[in-house]
Amino acid sequence: MRVRTIAAMALGLGLTAGSATAQPASTAAAYPKNDYAKADAWLCRPGKANDACAIDLTTTVIKADGSSTVESWKADPKAPIDCFYVYPTVSTDPGVVSDMTANAEELNVVKQQLARFGSKCRIYAPLYRQFTLTALRALVEGKPIAGAADPAVRQVGYNDVVDAWNHYLANDNKGRGVVLIGHSQGSGLLQRLIPAEIDGKPVQKQLVSALILGSNLPVTKGGDTGAFKSIPTCKTADQVGCVISYVTFRDTLPPPANTRFGKVAQADMEAACVNPAALLGKSDLHAYLANGMAIASSSAPPPEWVKGKPNPKTPFVSVPGLISGKCVSKDGFNYLEAHVNVDPSDPRTDTIAGDVTGPGGAIAQDWGLHLIDANIAMGDLVEVVGRQAKAYAAKK
Repeated sequence: MRVRTIAAMALGLGLTAGSATAQPASTAAAYPKNDYAKADAWLCRPGKANDACAIDLTTTVIKADGSSTVESWKADPKAPIDCFYVYPTVSTDPGVVSDMTANAEELNVVKQQLARFGSKCRIYAPLYRQFTLTALRALVEGKPIAGAADPAVRQVGYNDVVDAWNHYLANDNKGRGVVLIGHSQGSGLLQRLIPAEIDGKPVQKQLVSALILGSNLPVTKGGDTGAFKSIPTCKTADQVGCVISYVTFRDTLPPPANTRFGKVAQADMEAACVNPAALLGKSDLHAYLANGMAIASSSAPPPEWVKGKPNPKTPFVSVPGLISGKCVSKDGFNYLEAHVNVDPSDPRTDTIAGDVTGPGGAIAQDWGLHLIDANIAMGDLVEVVGRQAKAYAAKK
């Protein structure tokens, strides 16, 4: 599989930022509007039975000396703000557009990228009919599925997200502050929704922040706005109405010339990079890593977290002080550079999974650590959102 081509297409799935285009009547008939008043149109929402975010996030915290503690977690049903999330390209449904059934891939991605925010916000995560991984792979193999190139078909997912957002505003928001969260295709869709529905509109005053992860958000070179005209990049953890955006690469595998991550097409702009740990005055990244995760598309075994010790049984592992990060500008790319702090006296693993691999297990360097963009700084993102929630409440 030529993952470089998939990366290019995945980044393009949000299409261009701006207003929606009209669908031909045939497409509109094939994909009628979803009813977001129905609970089963949502992965997560307050009061939903079988809420995909009501899951076990217990974490084993492994210290530098190899000792560990177990960290429990619980959601706050009385959280003062909301979070609205749009998930990345995960669906393996047949065809170009996914259905509205939550399968294992949708359930897993909210576990990895979203549920932990439930300690700071009430979570709303709509299902939407996204452009599928199945269709992407078919395009790469030169066997495109009928309709894959039709802009009206690719419009379906965006229309769903707009409908879900408007339903949330009309029926659930009730004037509360809200954080928008997306990754990859989800971030691309938010990069369209925000200018069309929020930026410069009355509802902008309720925007606590936007987390545009794993996607290239254009900002003016040396500036803090661009694609979003009046929503700047965040400069402090207590700033509200701002955006956090980054893509992640290892310091040992920087972006190659062929990558689509970390740069934008506009000559007068650059890709935003906001390190959430730096907003908190730190260099170490507070990662929450999936326990048992091997390198994607690889037969490699999961890491042994502590040499000579059995792996913990909790769904997540945290390794304080092991991974640090900083935003860098190198060779025309802006990105979050992740560094594993190798220490011979530290018995913890020096291998952090998260790379995409191609045939034969070769690492697809142009993807960077796309698979764990959210995980690698999850603790920092959650802490920043908590501080922004307090700052938002103080301003009201």
